[in-house]
Amino acid sequence: MPDALSLQDFFSLTAPRITPLYALTLLLLTLYWWRRVAREGREGRVPRAAWWSVPGLVFMLFAPILEQPTFFGVGAFMLLFAEFWPGAYRRAQRPGWWWPALGALLGTALLVSVMHSTQSQRPALAASLALLLSGVAGLVSALTWPRSQPGSAALPGWPRWMNVTVPEWPDLSVTLTGNGAELRNVSASPLNISGWSPARMNGWLTVRNTHGEPVHTLAAGESAWLPIGEHISGVRVWYQVNESRGEAQARLFRADWTPAARQQERVLN
Repeated sequence: MPDALSLQDFFSLTAPRITPLYALTLLLLTLYWWRRVAREGREGRVPRAAWWSVPGLVFMLFAPILEQPTFFGVGAFMLLFAEFWPGAYRRAQRPGWWWPALGALLGTALLVSVMHSTQSQRPALAASLALLLSGVAGLVSALTWPRSQPGSAALPGWPRWMNVTVPEWPDLSVTLTGNGAELRNVSASPLNISGWSPARMNGWLTVRNTHGEPVHTLAAGESAWLPIGEHISGVRVWYQVNESRGEAQARLFRADWTPAARQQERVLN
């Protein structure tokens, strides 16, 4: 029975053109992606389009192995897509750690099996690396998840620059009063209110009721009060709608009007 390949022989068969600098570059890209997954996990987000980093790294690894420069371009495109796509990460419930752990274990076992094989098994090598990359990323996301549930109603630190959608039919309405504005839930389900700010202003304010108490959830038909001055020309309200799947969808309510102090300047065509 032939002996197993040594580590040097294994890499001489599978990666004859991978230089140490190229291998170090791939390692740094992998560590950067895992660090990005950990950072997003601390904010309560999991990879979505960011999973394209896994085949991207594999393509870039096999470009010199198979002597296919096209693979490098494809892999680099996948990495850029996974990094800069607006929906690369999404908010979700706390992910489990057992499936990523199982994937990482299977990837490790398969990689050890390939290294102890007497023949170069490139498809198995690609599969083992993909399992390792995705498994470790899933573990990093689960282990760095915040203690508090990011989809809960109490979310004062929810970043206002995250990806939100503006619904075609609004879930909220605003009515100007003498000393502010009344914010009302006109939808058929409760809404988790995260924060608001006046239009054209960089702020993150807590929605409160008429007694000054913080309001984190508006039931259907329930109202809150916004302290609006006479020079304010609109409001922006960030909130969430609980979907049937249990996930929370981030939404933005926009309302604009002509301030009372500038009504004389309004021109109607």
